[in-house]
Amino acid sequence: MTISTDRPPVAAIVALGLTQIIGYGSLYYSFSILAPDMARDLRWSSEWIFGVLSAALLIGGLAAPLMGTWIDRFGAGRIMTSGSAIAAAALVACAFAPGRIAFVAALIGIEIASNLVQYGAAFALLVQIRPQVAQRSITYLTLIAGFASTIFWPITTALHAHLSWQNVYLIFAALNLVVCLPIHAWLSRGVSQTRRRTGEEAAKRVEPSLPPSVRRPAFILMVTGFALESFVNSALLVHMVPVMSALGLGAMAVVVGTLFGPSQVLSRLINMVFGESLSQVMLAIICAILLPTALVILIATASMPGALVFAVVFGLGSGLNSIVYGTLPLALFGSDGYGRRQGQIMSVRLVVSSMAPFALAFLMGNLGVSWSLSIAALLSTVAVAAFFTIMRLTRPVGGPGTVPNPGEA
Repeated sequence: MTISTDRPPVAAIVALGLTQIIGYGSLYYSFSILAPDMARDLRWSSEWIFGVLSAALLIGGLAAPLMGTWIDRFGAGRIMTSGSAIAAAALVACAFAPGRIAFVAALIGIEIASNLVQYGAAFALLVQIRPQVAQRSITYLTLIAGFASTIFWPITTALHAHLSWQNVYLIFAALNLVVCLPIHAWLSRGVSQTRRRTGEEAAKRVEPSLPPSVRRPAFILMVTGFALESFVNSALLVHMVPVMSALGLGAMAVVVGTLFGPSQVLSRLINMVFGESLSQVMLAIICAILLPTALVILIATASMPGALVFAVVFGLGSGLNSIVYGTLPLALFGSDGYGRRQGQIMSVRLVVSSMAPFALAFLMGNLGVSWSLSIAALLSTVAVAAFFTIMRLTRPVGGPGTVPNPGEA
């Protein structure tokens, strides 16, 4: 594969889109459907099986910074190729786990493999392929990958109607091994060939838009904003049914789930068509504002129309978040060390996400749903403030992707 440098790498984006659908579908979205039978076979309660998932997510999050460093050192393509092999092996190990300890170890392997093949690594690969157009490439990729839940929830349900969860995992292992691994190897080889042809010195880079003096506080603010958004998103998605039931809207939980996915895809499509005129910081602010807005609408109305609006606004914000998570670090800090930064961001997001469901359950049990949602809205507002502060730190010199003077790295 030869990679041109004048437009987004369409073939790479489409290929990565397929592997992201399989990666998220087989390693993440399928779990909630298969979990009840996993719990039954292991003689665990549903709470315990999801508690094990949270622990695995936590361990995967702690390992993410090291994996980000590997992506910079060895190349995202090689890491994703290895990740596909590890994902297949972990799924097989999970299917054949003889007991609880082996199952937990295999589930940790799945979460570690997820860090190697999902968005963080895929975004880094697009940056390494063609950094100058990586922001557009990431937007296109998230648009394709946004269909992962839409595709894999019904696929997993249909397979599980005829097969045990172990056999479903074996099929998903084969998909990672037969489809994803060759695609990642092909992309890795293409990047290596292009770098040898053009030379490392000739490779284009995206320069930071922030002066060195403010990069550290800006990074802390950015990670804080992402972490708060991840906390609220994860907590609400897990507890959507009890939240709606407590507000007297139990039947709306299914409708919210139905509208959430398409709203995510819609936000990415709108951004792809109209978002090029916006800076990535402004896009982050818009994304952050949508989350507390959705919560305020739900709290204030507690009605069927309000729940419908909440579902759409919440989905729009979540969809944009997947884009901003990849594009904002590139715009602010440049392409050098992008994989390491993605690993650090992913680590915080995963650690926070693993604790969020328990935290919201504790708040709802002690304060009630309305107060708990109000606290979530307040946390979301803090995220908005963090991104506004980053905007104040940004120097509007020459537009995104430039530096005030050539000597600044």
